[in-house]
Amino acid sequence: MSEPTTPSLPVTFRPGRTRAVLLTVGLAMFVVITVVALMLERLAPGERVSFVFTAALFLGVLVLLSRPKVVADDEGVTVVNITRTRRLAWAEILRVNLRPGDPWVFLDLSDGTSLPALGIQPGIAKESAIRDARALRALADSRGAGVEAGG
Repeated sequence: MSEPTTPSLPVTFRPGRTRAVLLTVGLAMFVVITVVALMLERLAPGERVSFVFTAALFLGVLVLLSRPKVVADDEGVTVVNITRTRRLAWAEILRVNLRPGDPWVFLDLSDGTSLPALGIQPGIAKESAIRDARALRALADSRGAGVEAGG
């Protein structure tokens, strides 16, 4: 097996296909529900507004679900999950894990905890997620505490 190449920094890992599907479906749902609300002649103005508001809520949820990413730069890694963002120094990351069956990458941290990194997930694009996980692992091994701690 070949050694994974270390990407040049800064680099952003993001589930591109999943994001495209979520945003496309969200936008399509918003348009369809809004058009239906405007075409139904029997609806009162308040009911039309409630249809559009509901469509906006659906779109908002799908936008939140499409938000995850992992950004690596010279100083460390920023993990953006659905509602939270966490900045980590390279020394805090001991190991990058993507085991068979895992829904996304997990980062083992120096404080003894594990942080899910939803920006690398094998859902629709498994090969891309494996490649991204290997690249992030190579970066963490070359820059972080994993080198001193022995993994």
